[in-house]
Amino acid sequence: MAKMVHSCIRVLEDDRSISWYKSAFDLDIVDQLDFESFRLTYLANKESGFELELTLNKGRTTPYELGDGYAHLAFVVEDVVAYHKTMIAKGLDVGELVEFAPDGELVARFFFATDPDGYKIEILQEAGRFK
Repeated sequence: MAKMVHSCIRVLEDDRSISWYKSAFDLDIVDQLDFESFRLTYLANKESGFELELTLNKGRTTPYELGDGYAHLAFVVEDVVAYHKTMIAKGLDVGELVEFAPDGELVARFFFATDPDGYKIEILQEAGRFK
């Protein structure tokens, strides 16, 4: 069986991105590989074995074009309302809290945050914890 271990995004300033992901999701550096023309930084937290790989291409000065192919990364939290308030208090770029209730039944509660490079990150209420 295959096990998914990481996802990669390209960043313009890795220190800025490392700080943002630490503040937003308590991700820490678990490994960093520095090469002549690029650096790979792997971030994770104790909640999951999944890692986010930040790729810094050294010497790049222009932001990446995200295009229309990138969708989003997602994090699940126990209390999305409280998490939304916390991220706002930290001054992070977050969207409105959404309650998705087709046919009147709440099936999802979520919001999106935007990282320093423009990537959208979905933050979801843990299933079965709608109050």
